[in-house]
Amino acid sequence: MKPIALTAGVALSWMLSMAATGVVSVAVAADLDVLNRPARMSALAISRPITALAHAGRRLVAVGQRGHVLLSDDDGRTWTQAAVPVSCDLTGMTFPDPQIGYATGHDGVVLRSADGGATWVRLLDGRRVNELVRQALQRKVDAGGSDDDRRLLGEAVRNVELGPDKPFLDAWFADAREGFVVGAYNLILHTTDGGQTWESWFDRTDNPKLLNLYAIRAVGDALFIVGEGGLLLERDQGAARFHALQSDYKGSFFGVLDIPASASQHEGVLAFGMRGHALLSRDNGAHWRTLDTGLTASITAGEATPDGRVVLVDQSGSIAVSRDHGDTFARMALTAPVALAAVATTPGGIVLAGPRGLRTVDRPAERALPPTRP
Repeated sequence: MKPIALTAGVALSWMLSMAATGVVSVAVAADLDVLNRPARMSALAISRPITALAHAGRRLVAVGQRGHVLLSDDDGRTWTQAAVPVSCDLTGMTFPDPQIGYATGHDGVVLRSADGGATWVRLLDGRRVNELVRQALQRKVDAGGSDDDRRLLGEAVRNVELGPDKPFLDAWFADAREGFVVGAYNLILHTTDGGQTWESWFDRTDNPKLLNLYAIRAVGDALFIVGEGGLLLERDQGAARFHALQSDYKGSFFGVLDIPASASQHEGVLAFGMRGHALLSRDNGAHWRTLDTGLTASITAGEATPDGRVVLVDQSGSIAVSRDHGDTFARMALTAPVALAAVATTPGGIVLAGPRGLRTVDRPAERALPPTRP
């Protein structure tokens, strides 16, 4: 089951909190209780902020604030809470198969489940992440690295001093063992053994400004990362590096989707972000076409289904749907819209999530509305 791109709501809230509170102090970051305190079981978890949804086979899994993970085996009608060993805010997840899942979170947390999300173990936290990155760059500099390597080492040393204050924002896994986690300020790690060991790719991206990496997804054999400031990256497997792609849009991208091929169209990659902007490429990022989504607020999440349906949701609670593999969109009428951060489709409806928790709605009729973008 392909994962859903779902990091925008988390990215936006994290940027606002950083602007408001500043960077976590060394003394506080060194002893973050949230890394050692299990998530509290709560009957109110369903109404607390939810930041990501994913399919684990037929099961739906939701993650959110304070380490909450919720499970539904009836298409979102009822939910149960899972056991989680941390209480930091969770940001994204991916299930490469119905049993194995990976979740990311604040404070550099990466979690793994082997039972469809029912229980989780911690693989990483920000303290270990910072040391992994620093040690990898120190070895490279000691072996005669470049000026750029020395610059990156300086950044890594500062991250160690600041403590585990930077979140991972998304994850992608090809299977149960091989995958990437990405996050703030160019944080990116790779594993080939299910998270037992990790390799830093901090120095393997065309991202000299260390822009935030918000989402990562595969499209066919290609692997894409989208991020802050119009950042578009594609993996070069031969060079073991992510190279930059060009587009005319310089606003931040918060998510990326794999658009299935149709009888008349190649498989595509759809990147979405600020102020309703979405770009589509059907040639692995060589050329991009701007889409008219009809949305005006920042697009926070989306899902593409094998039958050609693409659903996008935004911060204002608006929904846009395509029935033609992303070529055209129509707005969906929805009563009592609220801010949205995540979406998942089911056979009979749509599961929506955001700051007010989870909500399941029947699929209302889509209707074409005039774009409201000025």
